[in-house]
Parts: sequence; C-alpha cells; structure tokens
Amino acid sequence: MTYDPGNIFARILRKEIPARTVYEDDFALAFHDIAPQAPIHVLVIPKGPYVSIADFGATASPDEITGFWRAVSKIAEEQGLTREGFRLISNSGPNSGQEVPHFHVHLFGGAALGPLLTQKTS
Repeated sequence: MTYDPGNIFARILRKEIPARTVYEDDFALAFHDIAPQAPIHVLVIPKGPYVSIADFGATASPDEITGFWRAVSKIAEEQGLTREGFRLISNSGPNSGQEVPHFHVHLFGGAALGPLLTQKTS
C-alpha cells in the first residue's frame, strides 16, 4: 500500500478538515474519533506520511518513533486513563480493517472494555 497524501488524516494534519484536537506536538496529533467505540476514544497519528505501523517502524527516524510513543503515553495520562487502564489498537492492512492509509493508534478507555476479539477462528 502506498501513502495517499489525500487521505483524511493527512488533510486533518494540514488543517483542511477540522478535528476535536486533544494533543499536538512536533511528532503527533491526537483527536477524538467521530464515531467513538468507548467513553474515551482518541486517535493518535504521527505527523509524517506513514501508511502503517510496519512502515512507521521501518522508515521513521528514531526521534519520530520516540516522540510518537511518548506522545501516546502523555495523552493516556492527560485523558485520565493510566490508573484504570486503556487499550491501544493499530490496524494494519486490509485483513485488519484499516480504513485510513495513515498509521494511527486508537486509544480506548473510560470503562471496562471487554474482550478484544469476538470472532472465533476456525
């Protein structure tokens, strides 16, 4: 999959589309999901053009990787999720259900989240 600079997250980064921002620094932007799946559902995206977590891990600079993951930790703390717990999910590729071809993590919390997967494997 190649990076599409017209994807919705790239457009949010360029401020072409508004988002309910909760955090921004040199490495990451975080905003509320428009269709939340938990009481707190924040999307965290790196500022660089990375398609997936595999792309990010393989091609981002060490500063970008460190800065992004530190931002994720800070956001979890700022959202009040570190005491009771939270879940991070990053979908990668078509089998995972990745909808936007820009690496991102979903930060879920604010309630007991239940089992991660509900589909049985055969």
